[in-house]
Amino acid sequence: MHSPDDIQYALETTRVLREPDRRIETFGETRFEFQIISELMDHVGQVRIRTGEVEAMRPRIFRPEPYREIALEGFDETARARMDAMIEKFRAEGKNLAFLQYGFQFRRGQIHEEIVHDSIDAVRERVLADIRRSGNPSRAVIEGVDDAWEVSILKFSFEMIIRSHEINAFDFKRRGLL
Repeated sequence: MHSPDDIQYALETTRVLREPDRRIETFGETRFEFQIISELMDHVGQVRIRTGEVEAMRPRIFRPEPYREIALEGFDETARARMDAMIEKFRAEGKNLAFLQYGFQFRRGQIHEEIVHDSIDAVRERVLADIRRSGNPSRAVIEGVDDAWEVSILKFSFEMIIRSHEINAFDFKRRGLL
């Protein structure tokens, strides 16, 4: 279980190094691939690369307080408290998540982990160069804290919601749904 300080540290130090080229689809599901790179806490010159997927379900129009209904599949019992804290943080920053509900599925069973014996700078550059070569438009590259990497995924997901929100709202309004 992570302490509030661990969570805060992970939120503050997580960086999205490369965003996917697209946003969350308004009228369909969207699948993002991610790679999280993080230095191992107890080993110098070792970096963990986690690769997996996050699936964003189609945004739904909702009425107040549906955040309690968001499912966090495969996470430990503290995930709900961490998510509630992030929601409150975004609200305190004046971010408006008030009228569209976004659902995500985190597929922990499909996470692939690899340990690389090199510096974080070298690994970061190799991962970003690989993305540039492959041209994968749906892959995000995230740098985070190794023991709280799930916080990094949650932060990335919320940032994708914030970046997609205006476009999704426009699409719903254009179709007369809002």
